[in-house]
Amino acid sequence: MSTAQSSKLTDVKGGGVASRPRERILAAAKELFYRHGVNAVGVEAIADAALTNKMTLYRHFKSKDELIVAYARELAAEGGAVWQRIDDAHPEDPQKRLDAWVDYVEDILKNRFERGCALANAAVELQPGHPARTVIESYKKQKREKLVALFAAARYRDPDPLADEVFLLFEGARISIQCGDRGPALRVSRVLRQLLANAPRRGRR
Repeated sequence: MSTAQSSKLTDVKGGGVASRPRERILAAAKELFYRHGVNAVGVEAIADAALTNKMTLYRHFKSKDELIVAYARELAAEGGAVWQRIDDAHPEDPQKRLDAWVDYVEDILKNRFERGCALANAAVELQPGHPARTVIESYKKQKREKLVALFAAARYRDPDPLADEVFLLFEGARISIQCGDRGPALRVSRVLRQLLANAPRRGRR
C-alpha cells in the first residue's frame, strides 16, 4: 500500500484502516459526500479513496443510488445512537436528558469541521422520488417526535410547538454554517437555553 493510499484511508476513517471493502467504501462515501456533495462525487473517486475498484464497489452496492441510500441509513443510525446514549445515561431524569441534548447541539455547532447536516445537505441534491429521501424524511420526523416526547417528559406545557421552534433553530443554524456564516449559529445554543428556560411548564407559574 502506497503512502498516498494509506493517507486516503486515514482521512476517511480518522486513523486506522477499515479491513472490509464494504466498510471502506461506505466510509469513503461518507467523507466525500459530506465534503463535496452526493452529486459531485462519482463512484470512481469513492472506489479510489476506499483503495478498491468500481467492480468491487458494484458487488457491494448495485448502483450509486443504492450507496447513497446506505449513506443516509448510516447517518440516521448515528443520529439515533446519540439519542440512545442520552436516554441510557439519564433514564429517570428528563431534565438531564434535555440538558445533555442541548450540550450536544452546542458541541455540533461549535465544531470547526461542521458544514451543515449531512442528511439535509443530501436531501437538497436528491430528486423527490429518490429512495434516500424516504430515509432522510423518516429520520427528521423521528427527531421531531423525540423532541416532543422529551419536552412532554420535562413537563413543558406545549411540547409540540416548542419542538417545532427548537427543531427550526437547530436546523437553521446548521444551514447558516453551510452557507459560510458561523456567527449566528454560535449564538444558537444561548438562544435555545433561553427559550427553554422561559417556556411555560406544567405545575409552574
